[in-house]
Amino acid sequence: MRANGRTAGVKDVAAAAGVSLGTVSNVLNRPDTVRAATRERVERAMAELGFVRNESARLLRNGTSKTIAYVMLDAANPFFTDVAQGIEEAADVADLLVFSCNSNNQPDRETTYLSRLEQQRVQGVLITPLDPTHPLLDELPRRGTPVVVVDRTRERETHCSVAVDDVLGGELAARHLLDLGHERIAFVGGPDSIGQVRDRRRGAQRAVAAAGLPPDRLVEVATSALTVAEGRGAGERLAGYASGDRPTGAMCANDLLALGLLQQCVNLGFAVPDDLAIVGYDDIEFAAAAAVPLSSVRQPRRLLGARAAELLLEEAADTGEHEHQQVLFTPELVARASTRGTRSH
Repeated sequence: MRANGRTAGVKDVAAAAGVSLGTVSNVLNRPDTVRAATRERVERAMAELGFVRNESARLLRNGTSKTIAYVMLDAANPFFTDVAQGIEEAADVADLLVFSCNSNNQPDRETTYLSRLEQQRVQGVLITPLDPTHPLLDELPRRGTPVVVVDRTRERETHCSVAVDDVLGGELAARHLLDLGHERIAFVGGPDSIGQVRDRRRGAQRAVAAAGLPPDRLVEVATSALTVAEGRGAGERLAGYASGDRPTGAMCANDLLALGLLQQCVNLGFAVPDDLAIVGYDDIEFAAAAAVPLSSVRQPRRLLGARAAELLLEEAADTGEHEHQQVLFTPELVARASTRGTRSH
């Protein structure tokens, strides 16, 4: 119900119940101090008016908030929405709400979100940043808003961070293909400005070197983004290689690239894995559901988000004893039909 066509407020409740504003405030915040009969009258007025207390305004007046925020890199990538679910699960246990924001790989949009979230006095911010060295990530904690870096690491241990060992993950993917007898492997990924792409490539290079093969056995197939469309484009380029020079295995920097590559192979009549074995990265839900189930490096996506949220809440509640932690999870290779493997390494 509305009071005069607007949302009912504390003044409306006080007028309807015939009590002072202070009495309504006491019913809301200190009900034990109000006589039972008066309390019942005020509560009946609230129900009749459809009154809902403005908890946000009360908390902000006290300089606090019941919210945290996650600024994700790309909401179109299921990896980040899975991380967000883990954050929400941890926040729910703490009786907090989560603002989920999508920077969409745009620096200006990321900066705008961080500024707005600080203005909203959120308890803290979780972020998968485009640039982990961005100065705003240091400025927010100095002004009282804790920041935890998710799926990224920083050279200096000035923040809590939660990530996966992507060098090891790249090594696992490439080693899996090498173990299956592939001696010429494509690394599909980019842009190089993304730290995970560099780390996963470095892991693949390490596996090739450990196998005693020359560095040029890892063929670079650069992409401008980590998307299905870019994966299809990579498939076009690989198809252009002469049969003797074409890689027989491909390691992709994420599953979206791998799914696009797989799709293009089907379009062009290449058999997977007979003509090209494919390994993805992230093990999103769609990987196992692909027409040819996709081998992939699995990351503990929800656990990644949940642990990051726990670290943020610990820092937000800090009494002066908080120590920054850099949590690094271990990835796992899951072999499926796209490499004809049946074992996990």
